[in-house]
Amino acid sequence: MSVKDSSLKDSGIGLSEATAADFFALLKPRVMALAVFTAFVGLVVAPSGLNPIIAVIAIGAIAVGAGAAGALNMWYDADIDALMSRTSKRPVPSGRVTAGEALSFGLVLSALSVMTLGVLVGWLAASLLAFTIFFYVVIYTMWLKRSTPQNIVIGGAAGALPPVIGWAAATGQIGIESLVLFLVIFLWTPPHFWALALFKIGDYEAAGIPMMPNVAGQASTKRQILIYALLLAPIGVLPWPLGFASGFYAAASTALGGGFIWHAWKVLAAPDQEMRPARTLFAYSIFYLFAIFAMLLTDTVVMRATAAN
Repeated sequence: MSVKDSSLKDSGIGLSEATAADFFALLKPRVMALAVFTAFVGLVVAPSGLNPIIAVIAIGAIAVGAGAAGALNMWYDADIDALMSRTSKRPVPSGRVTAGEALSFGLVLSALSVMTLGVLVGWLAASLLAFTIFFYVVIYTMWLKRSTPQNIVIGGAAGALPPVIGWAAATGQIGIESLVLFLVIFLWTPPHFWALALFKIGDYEAAGIPMMPNVAGQASTKRQILIYALLLAPIGVLPWPLGFASGFYAAASTALGGGFIWHAWKVLAAPDQEMRPARTLFAYSIFYLFAIFAMLLTDTVVMRATAAN
């Protein structure tokens, strides 16, 4: 690198040296994939049919919006990300992407996703997407995450909104069915993240983030994990009595909910120094959420195909 190039880099002028992979990592692709999948299920389960091209546009806009929220989260959280083993290699704390680049990237993608969804699909869905980005970045990331152990409980609303956005994209309204899907993710979020916080308690302590185990202690956190598991299990079955899922879904979701309660109980019964049950619950929680939505998607497709015949 020449002296001129070096001075341009130091002054923040010139082309970015970040790669496409670095910017893709800013999008939090695994989180984005979950948002896209649950939004897709909300869109498909909705009773109103949607033109396939418009449906692709809707899912694409939701994906970009979810990625934008992830980029803005990484921009703001770069200081604490650098202190935790799980996040220290992210693009901003590792220096591969500058804070300014992450901020600009996130803002541009936010505006692009909301405007695309509004103009080409519907303004209710676009408004919900805009609110989701705002809630995740401003309410959760900038406020709740660093100020209260209830950060995940309240902030979980942002991650629970994609199926509602998908439903709104398809129908132009918010139905009780989409709110049930919202509740599934909302109640799933605390035990999922608190299980992670139990075996990453040192990371959160080093970063000064008031996660539940660091503030209330492990015993209290484990009890709350079980309480949320007990609340989540019946909510996961609700699509059946509400009439938008079959008895097969009811049986499978009941078994999955029972498994969640069992793993939560194992976490509660384990000594504080034994982290294997928490790791197992964390892994199972990911499987649970994917399985619930995958079964609902499959169930809907099969029921409609059967009805058509």
